[in-house]
Amino acid sequence: MKPMFLPDVETNPQPGPYRALIEQMQAQGTEYPQIWHLFAYLPRATEHLARFTQEILRGPAPISPGIRELVAAYTSKQNECAF
Repeated sequence: MKPMFLPDVETNPQPGPYRALIEQMQAQGTEYPQIWHLFAYLPRATEHLARFTQEILRGPAPISPGIRELVAAYTSKQNECAF
């Protein structure tokens, strides 16, 4: 996995669920969303963003979570952003 553009964020996770997730995925050699580094770096500042993202992608809606993920992936690709 490519390193982030913010190495201080990537190398200084604070204790919490995202730090644990990152460590688990790294131990397994599995790719994971790089935004988790931001969530781990500033847990209190990003907890609302994390809840918002989960609600948008997983909450009740007329389209399935899979289709919402597909729309997000397509949008990221169009913006030349690794999803």
